[in-house]
Amino acid sequence: MAKVELKQPIIQEISENIKDAQSVVVVDYRGLTVAQDTELRKTLREADVTYKVYKNTLVKRAIAGTEFESLSDSLEGPNAFAISKTDATAPARILAKFAKTAPALELRAGVVEGNFYDEAGMKAVAAVPSREELLSRLLGSMQSPITNLARVLNQIAEKGGASEAADAAPAEA
Repeated sequence: MAKVELKQPIIQEISENIKDAQSVVVVDYRGLTVAQDTELRKTLREADVTYKVYKNTLVKRAIAGTEFESLSDSLEGPNAFAISKTDATAPARILAKFAKTAPALELRAGVVEGNFYDEAGMKAVAAVPSREELLSRLLGSMQSPITNLARVLNQIAEKGGASEAADAAPAEA
């Protein structure tokens, strides 16, 4: 069997992983201990992020002609790829957070929802809160005025201000 035929299933696997992906992040994992790598893989798996190490030449073939083709220039040296199909910012967020405790891990580049980002751009993407966090903030900001109004009305009712206000209204009219 020729070498090309042996590599075709791997290229197919990469293509399948990135087919419906919202984001792909490239990291340099050199210098991580086995324990750190295991912890990182566990954290990414819990967030439904695929984390794999592939040969750069195979990745270049798999991403040719896709929205992830802009990553080709970043593929030098040993790389790992974090791929998410559900949350576009999850890989960058998790990897950046992990890199704070393991400085050997280095974000190289990534494509998030079709846009290429370099290392600095990926750190900016990592700062974006998750969708759930943004929704909870929105809900909190929407509930705040309603809660404050209810509190004020409750205080007026407790003080008996509602009856005083009703008595005062006809006298002024």
